[in-house]
Amino acid sequence: MREGAFQGFDPQAVPSPCFVVDRDAVEENLKILDRVQREGGARVLLALKGFAMWSLAPLVSSYLSGTCASGVWEARLGRECFGGIVSTYGPAYKEDEVRELLTLTDHLIFNSFSQWERFGPLVGSAPRRVEAGIRVNPERSGAPAAIYDPSGPNSRLGVVRSRFRPELLDGISGLHFHTLCEQNVDALEAVLQAFEERFGEFVPRMRWVNWGGGHHITRPDYDVDRLIDLVRDFRSRYGVDVYLEPGEAIALGTGVLVAEVVDIVENGMRIAVLDTSATTHMPDVLEMPYRPEVWGAGLPGERPYTYRLGGISCLAGDVIGDYSFDRPLEVGDRLVFDDMAHYTMVKTTTFNGVKLPSIGIWSSKEQSFTLVRSFEYEEFKRRLS
Repeated sequence: MREGAFQGFDPQAVPSPCFVVDRDAVEENLKILDRVQREGGARVLLALKGFAMWSLAPLVSSYLSGTCASGVWEARLGRECFGGIVSTYGPAYKEDEVRELLTLTDHLIFNSFSQWERFGPLVGSAPRRVEAGIRVNPERSGAPAAIYDPSGPNSRLGVVRSRFRPELLDGISGLHFHTLCEQNVDALEAVLQAFEERFGEFVPRMRWVNWGGGHHITRPDYDVDRLIDLVRDFRSRYGVDVYLEPGEAIALGTGVLVAEVVDIVENGMRIAVLDTSATTHMPDVLEMPYRPEVWGAGLPGERPYTYRLGGISCLAGDVIGDYSFDRPLEVGDRLVFDDMAHYTMVKTTTFNGVKLPSIGIWSSKEQSFTLVRSFEYEEFKRRLS
């Protein structure tokens, strides 16, 4: 959790389950990202796939240059709520999607030259100026898990150098690469070197290069000064704009998920069943996989009372992890899962009819909680037929 976040916060004072984001902590992250813009000259866009809390759009828009989208709906959200630049990349588009995106986005980035050949004429005849880009694969990454590695073997994401077609670059304004995941600037340096080795000769023909996301810029140990130097150097050597698309960095250390103990059972160990769920509310716990931190809890056996925390769905594997506590858990206790703002709200589902968590904003400065959204049965019903 970001230092100073959630001061005075009482988990008993909010609905359960509930995502709560500390507005002031988000602003501290935004200030760091704005420094990269001011001192490095980069343009930083919020990746809506990682954090799409549009109730904080006025705050985000006061610092960042815009948003990046993965398709029509995110592009529409970026245009309607955040303003600024909207940059869209998708692995593949249908014609009706391209036509709608041309009314919403400023940059439309294609994943292949076949898509560019098919839809380039639509871009050229669009009623408003839209700059086209091509995503490339520098074939270099350091992603911690294969599921998040866009440069892995047989990846469908981006054009590799052997398939790059310089003769089709007329009308292309930018190159885009995205190979990082929760990484520091040293990983970016390695990827940038690979990108320049494979595609550097084409950069002078561009107006911009998009370095994608996965930059953990707001993490305490991130070398922000080095990132600023990299951006400055690249811009001075090539004379192009540089875009960064962090999503997680905007919300890193700023949000929690409050949950409640509903029952406690025993089967070889104590098991606490919660009103939240790994599979519906925090799927990265199962997909990554990883073990989220819980306020006041330790590793199994580290404290006197160890419990397995299980979800409310009927999925047998809906298990969040094993944790130890200083006292026995009781029905009605509130647990707080740390760092749950990014890649959580955007991934929730209503599998099993599990109720979606409410969403709220906390201000440590004002010591106030605002309930932004709660979800009822109609949200579940509307998604079915």
